[in-house]
Amino acid sequence: MPGAIYAEGLVKTFGDVKALDGVDLDVPQGTVLGLLGPNGAGKTTAVRCLTTLLRPDRGRAVVAGFDVLRQPDDVRRSIGLSGQFAAVDEYLTGRENLQMVGRLYQMRAGAAKARAAELLDRFDLADAADRTAKTYSGGMRRRLDLAAALVVSPPVMFMDEPTTGLDPRNRQLLWEVIKQLVSDGTTLLLTTQYLEEADHLAHDIAVVDHGRVIARGTSDELKARTGGERVEVVVHERDHITTAQEVLSGFGKGETTVEQHTRKLTVPVTGGAKLLAEVIRELDARGIEIDDIGLRRPTLDDVFLSLTGHVAEAKAEESETRGQGKKETVG
Repeated sequence: MPGAIYAEGLVKTFGDVKALDGVDLDVPQGTVLGLLGPNGAGKTTAVRCLTTLLRPDRGRAVVAGFDVLRQPDDVRRSIGLSGQFAAVDEYLTGRENLQMVGRLYQMRAGAAKARAAELLDRFDLADAADRTAKTYSGGMRRRLDLAAALVVSPPVMFMDEPTTGLDPRNRQLLWEVIKQLVSDGTTLLLTTQYLEEADHLAHDIAVVDHGRVIARGTSDELKARTGGERVEVVVHERDHITTAQEVLSGFGKGETTVEQHTRKLTVPVTGGAKLLAEVIRELDARGIEIDDIGLRRPTLDDVFLSLTGHVAEAKAEESETRGQGKKETVG
């Protein structure tokens, strides 16, 4: 039985650019799928097709039990969408923005007012509730936009790079809100360029490149395909390389590689910071002086280099949208 979000063979072309080239997705109810990829990979286009904002050229999609092409109105009533840029009316207050959304969904005035107050408190916006949105910081606008997407408590949420441009504090706050949503039973499709974000939030990750899903698995499974964690050590004396290699081999989960000219040794490991401390103690006990040591975790570029042979280029493709006279980012 298909999940809360299901897509089969989605294709979308803008002129000469094939933004989606046969995308398949299946997101079980109450879980988070992280759609991971650089700008231009097709993530945003996939979200727009699944949320009825774009019509795919080919393929099938079902969201919350409704066919995206045949039952678009039912899909819209069942989803929430938070895009890359906060879609709020800057001339209304935060409270007025949320109440307006509630009324557009035909909530009674009292119910819309109560829901707005609840969300303002939940997103740490109560103190700014009666200020116009144009006075909000970028992080506050992002939180208000996410609150607006949740006014009707949708069973399925789409978040398109929700933390892009946010400072660490606001990013962490949004992560906590997202975790709470999912614990309450919401199904979420999250697009991101950040492996760390997918690692924190997603039960499963689909890696997208050039409009195709090129890999899927848990964060740990993807990390394993890129070699996982690695300890990197630069010894002070070249004469200590052999001894340092013996030490690292005792902790490693694979072959220790050596770069003689830089005096750097690298070994795949598991165990994180605790293991790193043990390596440092053993090197010190063996009298090996080091210039640098660190624990390296896979990055988005590591994942893409491993899976595709090229790094993730953060360049958005732009193409003419069919039937419109404006350009649209294919991301």
